[in-house]
Amino acid sequence: MYSVNEIEISNQDSAGAASRSPLKAALQKSHKETSGLKQAAIDEYRDFIRREKKSYNDKKWKKVKEERKQPTDAEPCFRTVLKESRSIREFQCLNKIDEGAYGVVYRARDKSTDEIVALKRLKSLNETEGLSIAAERELNTLLKLKHPNIVAGWDIAVSSKRNHVYVVMEYVPHQLRSFLETMRQNHLLFGPEHIKCLMSQLLRAVQYLHANHIIHRDLKTHNILLTQGGVLKLADFGMTREYGFPLQQYTPGVCTRWYRAPELLLLSPQYSTPIDMWSIGCILYELVYLCPLFPGTSDLDQLNRIFMDLGTPSDATWPGFSSLPSVQNIILNEYPPGGLRKKINCKDLSESGLSLLEGLLTYNPARRVTAAAALEHAFFKEQPVAIEPAMFPMAMQSEDSDQYSATEPEEDCGYHH
Repeated sequence: MYSVNEIEISNQDSAGAASRSPLKAALQKSHKETSGLKQAAIDEYRDFIRREKKSYNDKKWKKVKEERKQPTDAEPCFRTVLKESRSIREFQCLNKIDEGAYGVVYRARDKSTDEIVALKRLKSLNETEGLSIAAERELNTLLKLKHPNIVAGWDIAVSSKRNHVYVVMEYVPHQLRSFLETMRQNHLLFGPEHIKCLMSQLLRAVQYLHANHIIHRDLKTHNILLTQGGVLKLADFGMTREYGFPLQQYTPGVCTRWYRAPELLLLSPQYSTPIDMWSIGCILYELVYLCPLFPGTSDLDQLNRIFMDLGTPSDATWPGFSSLPSVQNIILNEYPPGGLRKKINCKDLSESGLSLLEGLLTYNPARRVTAAAALEHAFFKEQPVAIEPAMFPMAMQSEDSDQYSATEPEEDCGYHH
């Protein structure tokens, strides 16, 4: 049984609860509506992100498909620059100058200017796939580089079907290798002033390449040309490669063996501009004695010849040497250092000249002299200093100037209708 007071209190509580329930219900409803709006906003944002991601992926996939699209006769697989190129029929092909792994070079006459030019036909993968990666790389390099000691690439010429590509370059008549051979046959040697003239020009060309993050990767006397005025021109960029930081892994099988740096011979996983500097060291010796420094018959023989003259390297002289891939698989003969001076007469190359040569032929790539540092070496400051290129003895007829063919380029330059 409840008392009267208890009943009154109970009735008051019920009335208070009844009066609070609409407010609570309103607050709960408002909270639900707010949560619903918040969730709707979240859902809408997620949907927006999904649409944007899908749009991005669609565009990316479309671009990939366009890049993978097979070329047709109406749209060859060449870069846009080729669409505005000249016709090969604008040139009269005179004779073939040289042929290498990445193209054939012809001497030709520009019919519009009557100027003698060099035409390098870039090799393609096949008739339908267009230029190889190496050919496209060389094309881009030739058109981009502008330096007085680098062969200039002027224009692009294509065949009538646009399936063969030529780079129109300045014609440089003399090849250093042939020049050295002629001197050797005539029992002549360069004086220090001639060697410094050629070396300083070569170093300036290579310094320019390296400053533009380009490794030549095939420096040798075969790829060095001379104008009639004694100006050195670096040529053949079929193996060039742009590099960046950190260093990446590149193909180790580059550079002609006689000029190949030891890190390449030992299959180092990474390399950079120092491989060009090693090649320049080999070229410096060749300018002095008109014969190659390390004429190896195989990679192993090449290493052995290097070790005989420079001493067998170690982790002390070349940090990380013992961990190089090929070092674990070959047995190395132990040779002491100092053999280079025994091979070079001080009358043929001064002490400062030998110092420069040793800096170029340093085992540790990180300590090998750079092109910029080599140009500041004491060798170029001592007497006799380098002569001007115009004073260089170029009384030599171009070996290809006597050859002449009056046929049209499409036929003579290797085109097939």
